[in-house]
This record gives sequence, structure tokens and C-alpha cells, in this order.
Amino acid sequence: MFILYLEYSENNKKSYKSDIRSTDVFLEYFGNVNLEEITPARIEDFKRDVKNDTGNKNATINRYLQALSKMLNIAVANELISKNPMWSVKKLKENNYKTRVLTQSEEKRLFEEIERGYEVVGRDRKKKTIYPYLHLKPLIICALQTGMRRGEIFNLKWSNIDFEYEIIELLETKSGKSRKIPISSKMMKVFEEVKNGTEYVFINKETGLPYNDIKRSFHSVLDKAGIKDFRFHDFRHTAATRMLEKGADIRTVQEILGHSSVSVTERYTHTNAKNKKSAIEILSSF
Repeated sequence: MFILYLEYSENNKKSYKSDIRSTDVFLEYFGNVNLEEITPARIEDFKRDVKNDTGNKNATINRYLQALSKMLNIAVANELISKNPMWSVKKLKENNYKTRVLTQSEEKRLFEEIERGYEVVGRDRKKKTIYPYLHLKPLIICALQTGMRRGEIFNLKWSNIDFEYEIIELLETKSGKSRKIPISSKMMKVFEEVKNGTEYVFINKETGLPYNDIKRSFHSVLDKAGIKDFRFHDFRHTAATRMLEKGADIRTVQEILGHSSVSVTERYTHTNAKNKKSAIEILSSF
């Protein structure tokens, strides 16, 4: 069953690498049991144990359940089992995350902390200044200047950038459709600064490979800057909000972000609150 699922994922999904990690989790819990023994009760045990053992959030566990259900559906399709036992298993309740936008004062504090140097004493007993968060700067500027998702930024290649027409063309996106993003003057300067002679735009200097995780340093610098309840994805919300607040057409913003509809773009912005306040104040004159 696990092999069939990974073959399906490799051929049909962009989340193949994450599916490999999910499969490792499933193998730990179900690897030594027959398919017929994967009952709703055993899956409920899995839900409880994976939460207690790893401290995963409900949303993460629900993604596991979604993958497991697909895996079992493939088993049914291949006549390995007669029925998917997930039919009676309910997903865990997820806490809806409030859409967050970075304020200008928060942005100022964030970049000040990113550019802050710390004096340390090396093994040779000589003092030197280190900048532990400076690698985050081009990634965050890219997020704020393009509205791109974190994975799109991490996987951005020089071949995706047309410097003549100043366009970023993303070929692999969440929607499966390519999209083009104009390059701002500020973003162009970043590209000039990070030129590295490799395939990918943003390279982890410690590994020589593209970034795949910046959680530790990102949360650390947020804490030092006094910014709470903020995720990297909120830079995308911030970019959308700023464009709309400055008068950008919502259809244009939708295309830049790659949303399936205008209604999705509206949900990702905070402009409506201000517009509604201005509109309601008109009534005060009557």
C-alpha cells in the first residue's frame, strides 16, 4: 500500500517529498499490521498518539489523515481491501488563524533586528561581529515585494527570471498554473546582490543548497523584534493588502498572487475594514 501511494504521489502530486515524510510516520504506526487490521479504532489511536508523541497541531494531523485516506483509497482501487476504514474517522477541529498584516513599525523593527550585529569571541580569543539573521533579509524582501509563497521563494531559479522584461515566471505553483510577477525596482536590487552562479536564487551558504526551512531563525528574530502571532505566509497577506490600499486593481492583485478567484484575494486583505469605516462615516453627515 505504501509503495503504491508513493508511486501515485510521484506521478501526480507536487508534494512528493512531504508525502515521503508522511509515509514514514504511517510506517511507524501501521507498518507491522495487515491492511485489514487498520480499523477506524486503530486510526483513532493513531490520531491520539501522533499528537501526544510529536506535539503536532491539529492542522498537521488532519493533513496526515487526508494522506492516509488517499492511501487507503488506492488500496481499495487495487482490491487490497474492500472498504476504506476512514469513513467514520472525523478530522480534528482546527483553530482558524487570523489573517495578519505586518505594520510599518513592525517592519522597521524587524529589519533593524535582522541587520543587527552581535560581538562574539572566537576560538582564537579575538572578537568578531556576526549577523545571525542577515540571511533572512533577501527572503523577506522577496516575500514583501512579490507576494510569493515561501516554497515558491525557496525554489526560485534564475531561469524563472526574465531580466529584459523584468518578469518572474513561476512554472510550478500551488494551483498548477504558471503565473508572471513583475519585478519591482527594490526586488531588482536584491537579485543583483544575491547573484551566486548557481541554479537557485537563494542559497543557504552553510549547505550550498536552496533553503528548505528557516523556522528557528525566523521565529527567533520575530521574538527579538517584539512581533507576535506572525507567520512567514503573512508577508503574502501584507503584500496583497499594501497593493490594494494604494489603489491597485483587485483583479491585477489576484493575478499576481495566483488566486483562483477575486473572492479569495478579498479574503486575504485587510483593506475592507478601512473602506467600510470611511463609508460608514459618510452617514455621520446626515
